[in-house]
Amino acid sequence: MSDPREPHHYDHESYDPLVEETEEERDRSAAARLFDIRRVIGGLFVAYGLIVGLIGLFDSPAQIDKAQGLRINLWAGLAMLIFGLIMLAWQWLSPNETPAPRHGEERP
Repeated sequence: MSDPREPHHYDHESYDPLVEETEEERDRSAAARLFDIRRVIGGLFVAYGLIVGLIGLFDSPAQIDKAQGLRINLWAGLAMLIFGLIMLAWQWLSPNETPAPRHGEERP
């Protein structure tokens, strides 16, 4: 007898194609969310924003004078951080929906 915890191993009496289809749809949906471009862009902008912002906190007076008295690294880092957080919030509030396969097309 097969282990009921193993996926996709069904007895002939308990096999339900809708259950298998739902599991495949869940896997495709998870893959689509993982590779959502908003997550990639948001993550990169947050990381670079933190790096540039931290560098801007420790700018030397010569670097600040060079930028006409403006802590340009700090402001650019904050702008990148905010943009990255907006992208991540957008992805979280409006998750990507996987397109349904067209009629007659085989599922991957």
